[in-house]
Formats: sequence, structure tokens, C-alpha cells
Amino acid sequence: MTTQMELRSAAFDDHTRIPREYSHQAGDVPPPLEWSGVPDEAVELVLVCEDPDAPTGTFTHWLLAGIPAETEGVGPGEQPTEAVAGRNDYGSAGYGGPHPPAGDEPHRYFFRLLALSEPSDLAPGFSAADLDEAVEEKVMATGTLVGTYGR
Repeated sequence: MTTQMELRSAAFDDHTRIPREYSHQAGDVPPPLEWSGVPDEAVELVLVCEDPDAPTGTFTHWLLAGIPAETEGVGPGEQPTEAVAGRNDYGSAGYGGPHPPAGDEPHRYFFRLLALSEPSDLAPGFSAADLDEAVEEKVMATGTLVGTYGR
């Protein structure tokens, strides 16, 4: 059974619009995030951002593993030096901001924080499928923050 962590951002509230400065158009700067409630037994944190409303199916915007469990957040455009960036669906490593098709209703962007009981051992450039396999049965707590974005 997993427990809940709190995931929040100084840039936007849960289920509100993500500011343009954190979009793909504005240069792919990840928003500031902070969290609390990480279990004492956690050994690693993982951050994921996905858009389930993308026309081609869920679009991965950010995969970040290897975050030290004692980390309490990341500033805008930052990532912990120990962290390992996975490959987003734009084809690059790191954060790729929201960029839904023009005219679509605003899409939802799910930022998820996972606390792991064992290291994921993921290498730079890992995929969403690699992450799913690496964290299977290791997730002990989760936190979710949802932002919206439309053009």
C-alpha cells in the first residue's frame, strides 16, 4: 500500500493554469516544485510529468530519477545534480513544457512524485517504459499536482 505525499508549486495551484514561462514555447523551463511527506524509509525520488489528453495518447513531458530522498523540492529550471534525466516524448532528455495543439481545450499535465524503497538504477536517457519497469513494486508513496495549459 502506498501513502500520499504533498506535491505543490509556487507557480500554479492544483488544477489551475501553468504559466506560459514553463511551456515548450517559452524554452522548456521546468516549474518550481516542492514536496513533503516523504517516508523516512525512502531511498530515491522520481518526478514524472505526463499529458493524458494528447491526441496520440499519453505524452511524456518529464522523467527525472535518482533524486535524493532528502530533497524537498526543485527551483524553476533546476534539477538536483545527482538526478538522472529520462527521454521525453519530444525526443530529448529533461523537461519539455506543455504544447498542446492550438485550438484544443486546455490539456491536463500530471506532475507525479514517487518515493521508492529501493534505487531505480536508471541510466541517463531512460524511457517511460524503462521507468515503469524499474519502479515496479518499489513505490511506497506518491504525490500528484495537476496543471492545465492551452494555446
